Amino acid sequence: MRQLKLGIPKGSLESATIALFGQAGWTISPHSRNYFPSIDDPEIGCALVRSQEMAPYVANGTLDAGLTGLDWILETEADVAEIGELSYSKSSDQPARWVLIVRGDSPIQALEDLAGKRIATELVGFTRRYLAERGISATVEFSWGATEAKVVEGLVDAAVEITETGSTIRAHGLRIVCDLLHTTTRLIANRAALADPWKQAKIEQIALLTRAALAAHNKVALKMNVPAARIDQVVRLLPSLHAPTVSHLYDRDWLALETVVDNDQVRDLIPHLTAAGAQGILEYQLKKIV
Repeated sequence: MRQLKLGIPKGSLESATIALFGQAGWTISPHSRNYFPSIDDPEIGCALVRSQEMAPYVANGTLDAGLTGLDWILETEADVAEIGELSYSKSSDQPARWVLIVRGDSPIQALEDLAGKRIATELVGFTRRYLAERGISATVEFSWGATEAKVVEGLVDAAVEITETGSTIRAHGLRIVCDLLHTTTRLIANRAALADPWKQAKIEQIALLTRAALAAHNKVALKMNVPAARIDQVVRLLPSLHAPTVSHLYDRDWLALETVVDNDQVRDLIPHLTAAGAQGILEYQLKKIV
């Protein structure tokens, strides 16, 4: 049997990726001290790979496809095909930000103030190119970790670090000067693999179902019965991807209505729906929206 070699990001994205695939229809089961988790699809073989290394492994054909951040695609300059954006991270559906940070009392107020300064980051190649494109000459050095602490202790003048909320940066008494890059997870593929019709179809299946699972995040379906005389009043209350689905019940004086709404709207919406005459309201979670 043919098998697609798929890279799953190890580390901060690992749990979120496994959960996403679970919602998309695949159960991935990691094993202790093993970099090859099992998956309930004999046509896929999984390998856990650090996000920083994913794009080069996909580019050279070690993997047929994988998931990694836009940041690491740009950092490694790997020649891969981007199949699609999957907007999820370790704790939210929002893009992560690579930001320039300095001590709160630093005289650095803008990117141009970095001239002649020392900057620590894990994203060395991208940062060097970013500054060079803007005519700024600075020393950019690789950081093996604890990057914020190096700024706090004065070991470097600034750092380029990744954040989702900025809360950890502020907790260290640091200040964000500017954003350099907003990054999201991407499904990438080896170009030769895409030239293989079987592999291309499998990659497109993964893309379709993972996007559908993400589209269903924070969405719920509502189903209710509505008196026919009140249907216009109820429909006006409903946000929806499209017009809600309405069908007749056996009792022709009543209609069944179904729609999709954001989860955080439900607590305010249901009292208005009942006041407008809706009855038998059901709420249920969605797995996918295609």
